[in-house]
Amino acid sequence: MVGVVACGAVASIKALWETRIRKISREEEEQRKRRRGGGASGRLCVGVWEDRAVLARLKQKLETEDGRLILRIQQEDWKSLPGCLVQFSQVQEWQIHRTGLQSIPSFISSFQNLLVLDLSRNSITEIPKQIGQLTRLRELILSYNRVQFVPEELSGCESLERLDLAMNRSLDTLPDQLSHLKKLQHLDLSMNEFCCVPDCVVALPALQWLDMGGNRLQYLPQDIHRMEELHSLWLQRNQLEKLPGNIVRMQRLDTLVLSSNCLRDIPPLMEDMSNLRFVNFRDNPLTLDVMLPCRKTKNPDEEEEEEEEEEDREMFGREFMQMYIQEARKRAYAVLNVHRANSWYQH
Repeated sequence: MVGVVACGAVASIKALWETRIRKISREEEEQRKRRRGGGASGRLCVGVWEDRAVLARLKQKLETEDGRLILRIQQEDWKSLPGCLVQFSQVQEWQIHRTGLQSIPSFISSFQNLLVLDLSRNSITEIPKQIGQLTRLRELILSYNRVQFVPEELSGCESLERLDLAMNRSLDTLPDQLSHLKKLQHLDLSMNEFCCVPDCVVALPALQWLDMGGNRLQYLPQDIHRMEELHSLWLQRNQLEKLPGNIVRMQRLDTLVLSSNCLRDIPPLMEDMSNLRFVNFRDNPLTLDVMLPCRKTKNPDEEEEEEEEEEDREMFGREFMQMYIQEARKRAYAVLNVHRANSWYQH
């Protein structure tokens, strides 16, 4: 009986301790849960207050100009944009310059009212695909960034009228889908690494102004005349050696800048391009050395006016182009006459 009593006592003590252990474990677990809950709540509160502080700061950057709500941030440190910015989805224009911004947030698609997205002079390396959802966007300005690739989704911006991608250093291609931008009028691809004019650019139906200066163009497309609406073509500081004959079929072209290329001659057919008002062939290794004749000054009072006129003649270059073509034609006729004379004497 003694053994039985002893065993019963031990069993009772064991059960008592197990009960106490379970109770203590439950209490500790509840405390841990409370601590975790309290910490999350604390962090949540901190996050809410941070968002409120950021929103208050962003709110100070909102301006109304000509009835348009603009987010304007200049020369501040904003390497990224906070998600709470979507609370200002009614903004119609972003002007964010020199902030070190490294990316365009994917939530850009929330800004369906956006008309102008100007993020020039930052450090942006990528254009998100979501940008194609901005069907009302008219201007996209990303000059002086580090963009290396343009997504085909950009063609979804069906209202785009201006696209500025100047000085992105490594940019050398555009997706074919960009030809779907039926309203694009102004395209700046200057100071990049293009070796040729992309086919999608030639196919843009409404393009009026194109700058591809400071690239590595070695030739122009033979079907360049397909750009029927183009009136300004800037091709300075490239490696062009000749111009395609079809350039004379560009009836609306009135500005053609070809300075600092490798041109040896001016196509004779360009003499008939009466629509050209401004054409520049400066700093090309042209075969003929042609100088514009000086105009006589009538009296001292007109000297300053004459100097300005001479500068205009030089700058606008149309008279130089015509004189060069005429001189080239004269020399060609002279060579032909000499050849005929030699043939006549030989017979």
